[in-house]
Amino acid sequence: MFKPLMQFVLQHLMQQNHWTAPLLQPYANQTIRLDFKVAQIPLTILQNGELAVAADSASADATIHLPPSLVMRLLRKDPLASNLVKIDGDTALGIEVGKILSAIRWDVEDDLSKVVGDIAAYQVVQLGQHRLKRLQDNAKNLGEMLVEYWQEEQPLIAKKSGIEQFNQAVDQLREDTDRLQQRMEKLLAAHTSPESR
Repeated sequence: MFKPLMQFVLQHLMQQNHWTAPLLQPYANQTIRLDFKVAQIPLTILQNGELAVAADSASADATIHLPPSLVMRLLRKDPLASNLVKIDGDTALGIEVGKILSAIRWDVEDDLSKVVGDIAAYQVVQLGQHRLKRLQDNAKNLGEMLVEYWQEEQPLIAKKSGIEQFNQAVDQLREDTDRLQQRMEKLLAAHTSPESR
């Protein structure tokens, strides 16, 4: 059940993003495994540059490890998340396929227009984007309120200015300690030199 559905989704996305085929053709007949911890999906690159679900027993030329928490960060467009992706095997293949897969977009409006018509599909997509933006704004506001609460009312998080002041105080203490050590060494050197005469 899962494999045919995955194959259908892949083919549909590849047709909507036809620019991917020429980029994948140089890697034809190679297999890449997407490891989501909870499931693994082996994909073979076909001669025409499309992706197909391979047999579970197929040996992978490259494996991209994507734990669920990292997938969520990638979907949120976290700029640091892509640095945490781990690739085993042919890293050039893994990087190229990873870039292509991350750039693929689903044209929801096009698919929806085939069911409800162009105008209704446009309005549904616009409404969905508006709702999503409001949800994101609300989540951001909630996060900012919690940070402020934990900094001001229930101090669990240090303020940036407090951390900078602490770092400056540590640096000043380190410099003062170095100067004190140099003075002590000079005093000891001065004190021991007359005794050696």
